Amino acid sequence: MPLQTIDLASKLSQFSGHFAPRTVALFNGHDVMVAKILGSFSWHSHADSDDFFLVLSGRLFLDLPDGLTLQLDPGQMFVVPKGMEHRPRADVETHILLIEPTGTPNSGDPATAAPRRLL
Repeated sequence: MPLQTIDLASKLSQFSGHFAPRTVALFNGHDVMVAKILGSFSWHSHADSDDFFLVLSGRLFLDLPDGLTLQLDPGQMFVVPKGMEHRPRADVETHILLIEPTGTPNSGDPATAAPRRLL
């Protein structure tokens, strides 16, 4: 595999769908992914892994249990602990970077998860 840098803006420009992460690199058994979000995703949790979110552009809201909502702006990140229900949402198109163990379903359920796509 050749050594090369990865331009996240370029990768994000290659697709338009929301809530459909694209893998841009592999890191110690994890997918490093970019995604575009707009609107609300479903409430879900990941029983076996934490969920890492880093906002690249836009504004991400993470709804958490007990009515708590976090707002993440560009350059901010949050790690949802494994097993915690959460719902990502955005009022404007928001670009995020995600890191998850390879094979982790984005919806928490393999039956409803977006397929893994490599860029």
